[in-house]
Amino acid sequence: MAVGHYPFPQMVAVPGVQWGTASAGIKTPGRIDLVVMGLAEGSRVAGVFTKNAFCAAPVTVSKEHLAAGNIRYLITNSGNANACTGAEGMSDARLTCNKLAEAAGVKGQQVLPFSTGVIGERLPMARLLAALPQALNNLADDGWAEAAKGIMTTDTRPKGATVQFEFEGETIIVSGIAKGSGMIKPNMATMLAYVATNAKVSQPLLDQLAKKASDQSFNRITVDGDTSTNDSCMLIATGQTSLPEVDNTQGELFAKLYNAVVSVHIQLAQSIISDGEGATKFVTVQVEGATTKPEALQVAYAVAQSPLVKTALFASDPNWGRIVAAIGYAGVEDLKAEAVKVWLGDVLIVENGGRAITYTEEQGQVVMDREEIMIRIDLGRGSSKERVWTTDLSNDYIKINAEYRS
Repeated sequence: MAVGHYPFPQMVAVPGVQWGTASAGIKTPGRIDLVVMGLAEGSRVAGVFTKNAFCAAPVTVSKEHLAAGNIRYLITNSGNANACTGAEGMSDARLTCNKLAEAAGVKGQQVLPFSTGVIGERLPMARLLAALPQALNNLADDGWAEAAKGIMTTDTRPKGATVQFEFEGETIIVSGIAKGSGMIKPNMATMLAYVATNAKVSQPLLDQLAKKASDQSFNRITVDGDTSTNDSCMLIATGQTSLPEVDNTQGELFAKLYNAVVSVHIQLAQSIISDGEGATKFVTVQVEGATTKPEALQVAYAVAQSPLVKTALFASDPNWGRIVAAIGYAGVEDLKAEAVKVWLGDVLIVENGGRAITYTEEQGQVVMDREEIMIRIDLGRGSSKERVWTTDLSNDYIKINAEYRS
């Protein structure tokens, strides 16, 4: 089940990026589950990774290789996370890189590995390595849609976004694909994302841009409050343009590039939430009037991750008491209940420490019956605000995760 109409877009190819896919039968025979991304010489790559202490072997290897620079290939398998697999898992991740590098004529350190799927099982290396040549031979500029399908696990639909703009007679393109549906929470989530641009960007600025864009997108979503072991978001600048290198945050070119990169990240993050496991609602929780942004996020996540709020959303039940309870236990020091206001959509439901005089159950029901819902909270204690995106918690979420390994 998924929320809304999110057709896979007509992707604009990024000069310097190619995609190739193959079926290795890692979990399901015949399914595309191996994806190779080829980058032009001189491309720069930045990454943001999970903070889970049990981070998967490919995350560790990717961090090591990324530090060495000059990345030429990324390889992703779905169906198996290669996480919590000990020394053998590390060996499998390194072997995958080395075999791809050998076939492509580059060094093993120039390959970044990624995996997604079941935790705690070793990769079927014989099948994976046997499929590598096919994925490498299939590299093409227009392989974005097949690649988006190949990285899916419990996703019900592929996810992509593309933005382009003109600057001094040249076209700058930002395109990206992502996967994610469950085990979604910041730092980051069970998600993979690959965003690329043909702009020239210095490595320090690319690192900064990757973090800022992720913080405004993939670190603002939650389905179930679980942070996974494999989360990775990669930002790539191929430099395939005659425009000068962007190496600082000043000027019109950076401003346009920044807006395009953030837009693609947010579109991908929202498409993950709209495809949350079992989701029937797309929910924005916006908190304003906080003393600091972290305080606003603290409250937003308390509401967005409350099982009682999420099950009420699934039932389309305007049980606003669950929202105020979550606000109250969020841990905000010296929060004055009488200063807090809460809206469902544009309907004021709470003020002056209780139910708003103008509120009726019928008004709340109209909002809760919608597929897309805004919960807006004003803490009445400052000028900072933040927002996160979440889903409801349905019967199907339980079914999907109960049957995940079957």
